[in-house]
Amino acid sequence: MVDIDTDYLVVGAGAAGMAFTDALVAESPVDVVMVDRRHRPGGHWNDAYPFVRLHQPSAFYGVNSQVLGGDSIDEVGRNAGLYERASGAEILAYFQRVLDEHLVSSGQVRFFGMCDYVGVQDGDRHVFVSRLTGEATNVRVRRRLVDATYLETPVPATHTPSFDADPDVCIVPVNGLVSLLEPGSGYTVIGGGKTAMDACSWLLDNGVAPEKIRWVRPRDAWLLDRAYQQPLELVGWLVEGVSLYLEAAAEAESVEDLFRRLEACGQLIRLDPTVEPTMYRCATVSGDELAALRQVDRVVRLGRVLHVGTDRITLEEGSVPTDPGQVHVDCSAAGLRVAPGRPVFEPGRITLQQVRTCQPTFNAALIGYVEAARDDDGAKNGLCPPNPYPSAAVDWLAGTVIAQRTEGAWRSQPDVSAWLARSRLNAVHGIGERPDDSRLQAALGRYITNVDPAIENLEALLARRA
Repeated sequence: MVDIDTDYLVVGAGAAGMAFTDALVAESPVDVVMVDRRHRPGGHWNDAYPFVRLHQPSAFYGVNSQVLGGDSIDEVGRNAGLYERASGAEILAYFQRVLDEHLVSSGQVRFFGMCDYVGVQDGDRHVFVSRLTGEATNVRVRRRLVDATYLETPVPATHTPSFDADPDVCIVPVNGLVSLLEPGSGYTVIGGGKTAMDACSWLLDNGVAPEKIRWVRPRDAWLLDRAYQQPLELVGWLVEGVSLYLEAAAEAESVEDLFRRLEACGQLIRLDPTVEPTMYRCATVSGDELAALRQVDRVVRLGRVLHVGTDRITLEEGSVPTDPGQVHVDCSAAGLRVAPGRPVFEPGRITLQQVRTCQPTFNAALIGYVEAARDDDGAKNGLCPPNPYPSAAVDWLAGTVIAQRTEGAWRSQPDVSAWLARSRLNAVHGIGERPDDSRLQAALGRYITNVDPAIENLEALLARRA
C-alpha cells in the first residue's frame, strides 16, 4: 500500500469537483489530491450523448480561472442571438486543459484517475484503489474529504431503465441514435426532461419528420426561457428576468396564481399550452427550439413506461401500440439527482451541493472560496445552505426562497461581494459596471422593490401548503 498526505482529498473530478478545487487553490496554498473512477476529468460529460450541449451559456460554466469558449454570441442556428453553449467534446477538452495546464502544473494538485474511493479507514486516513493495478493508496487527510459525487448526474448511457422489454425490441440510449445503421419505422422518445428535448430536437434537425416522432412524457415540465439566462453584454435580460419573477412572487395570492404570473411575465414556459406542467428541472429553451419541439404533437401521457413489447408499450395508466421497426430512445435517466440537503461543511468533510438554483459550477467554486476565507463552520454554512435540486413544479418556491435569502447574506459580507464581482462563474458579475444600461437599471429597481416582499410571500404560500 502506498502512503500519501494531503490537505484535501476531493472525490470526483467532474464539473463541481474541478470548480471547487480551482477556487480553493486560487485562495490558499493548500495541497489537494483528486480521485476519479474515470481516466480523465469531466464527470458525466464523459458518458453524455455526442450531440449534447450546455443548456446555459459557456460564459458562466466551468472554472473561474479559465474561460470556456470565446464569450461570443451565436449568429446562426436555434441559439442565434444568445451566448454560445459548449458541446460535450468542448467541455471535456476544456476540463483536461484546466487540469493539466492550471491545477497540476501549479504543484498544488495531484490527480489519480481510474481509481475507486473505498472510504475512511481510521480517523483521517482514507483509501482509494486503482482500477488497473488493484494497488491501494492510503491517504492521510489533514483537513477535509470533499465529496463531489453527492449530486452526481445520472445519464442514459450509464443508468438502468426502470422498464423491461422483449428481446427483439429496438431500445437504445440516446447516445445510440448516432450509431443507427438504418432508419426506424418511427422514433419513440421516452422521458420528459432535457435529454428527451435534446433527442427530439436532434431528430428534427437531422430530417426526421415530426409525425415520425412519438414522445412519451410522463410529466410535462416548466421550462426557462434561455433569453433570460444571459450574462455579459446581455446581463440586463438576466436581471430583468429575476426582477420579473420576484415581482410575480411578491404579488401572487396562491401557488396557482404564482405560476400564472410567472408564465405571463415570460419566466416559465410550457411545451403544450393546454397541459399544466407538474415538473420543474431547470431546463432552458430558446424560442426557436420551443417552436421546433411543439411540432412533435404525438405525445403519450399515460405515466411511466413499464414494458416495451414488439407490438405494444405498457404504461402505468394504459398502453399504446408499437411495431418491430420502431426505435425506442431511452431518455429516462433523472439528469439532476434529487437528494436531501445536508450541511455543506462538517468536521472533516465538505459535501458539494447547490446553493444558487441550478448553477453547479458556480456553487462549487463559491464553496471553495468560503472554505478558504472562513474558519468557523457555522459561518460557512450560513453562506452556503444546501438548496436541493427541484423536481416538482412547487419546488420552484423553496428553491427561490433559499437562493434569495442567501444572496442577501452574500451582499452583507464585503469579501464575498468582491469575490462575486470578479467570478466569471457568477452570471451577474459586472452589473455594477453598466450604469448606462437602461434595461439593467430598471430591473435593479424592480428587484430592490420586490425581493423582500417576494421572500415573505413565498414563505407564506409554502406554510399554507404544509
